[in-house]
Amino acid sequence: MTEIPEHLRKRAEEARKKAAAKGEAASGDAPAGGDAPKSEAASKIPAHLLERSKAAKAKAAGGGDAPSTEVAATGGAAATPPAAAAGVPVGAGPGGHTQRLLTVVKSGSIQDVKATPQDKVHVWPHLLVVEFVAALAVTAFLLVFSTFVNAPLLELANYNLTPNPSKAPWYFLGLQELLKWFHPMVAGVLLPGMALVALILAPYTDRNPSNKPEDRKFALSLFTLFLMYWAVLVIIGTFFRGPGFNFIFPWNDGLFVEL
Repeated sequence: MTEIPEHLRKRAEEARKKAAAKGEAASGDAPAGGDAPKSEAASKIPAHLLERSKAAKAKAAGGGDAPSTEVAATGGAAATPPAAAAGVPVGAGPGGHTQRLLTVVKSGSIQDVKATPQDKVHVWPHLLVVEFVAALAVTAFLLVFSTFVNAPLLELANYNLTPNPSKAPWYFLGLQELLKWFHPMVAGVLLPGMALVALILAPYTDRNPSNKPEDRKFALSLFTLFLMYWAVLVIIGTFFRGPGFNFIFPWNDGLFVEL
């Protein structure tokens, strides 16, 4: 049998002495022809718990051997386990109390038992690997294309002879088309500045986290408007502008652009 620690033995001795003192006080105050009145501690115990305690006490007294005692290492006296002392029910705590407090803690407050789906991926390696492979594919395509397609340089520029029409590269033809219609301050500063500010504020205006096209109507509308606006200006400057940068029809006057 496992040896009972000294502090538990002392606590059991104190509890046994208190229980014996309460029993003597209750027997001394009891009337001659009746039962002893219930103590204050017993009156607080529910009836079903008292019945359960009586049944456990009767079962312990009727069956099984009494628990063996051990000799204390210091005093040499026999130490009785707390459960069998002073008629305390088996499994009772100090002082003979049979009530227990059970605290139920939900598992969700300690740990998340279910994984929460996330709409995010790591930059490395998921995003950067895809971008690196795309960069390699574009580089390989340009290498093969430049091997089989000849792109000769034009003759030396003659500063005494300005070509007519004089057109900017295709990616600046939209700006050149705006300069045809508006003042340079408006076409070169105000309108492009407003477009850039609108694009900067777009992520803060449309804060919809969905990645489905049907849920991103504002973002798609803004992108389509910007793309179509600039594409139309580039197409007009490329195919519909002739000598003097005047408006022409390419099927009547021809093309004035080197592709």
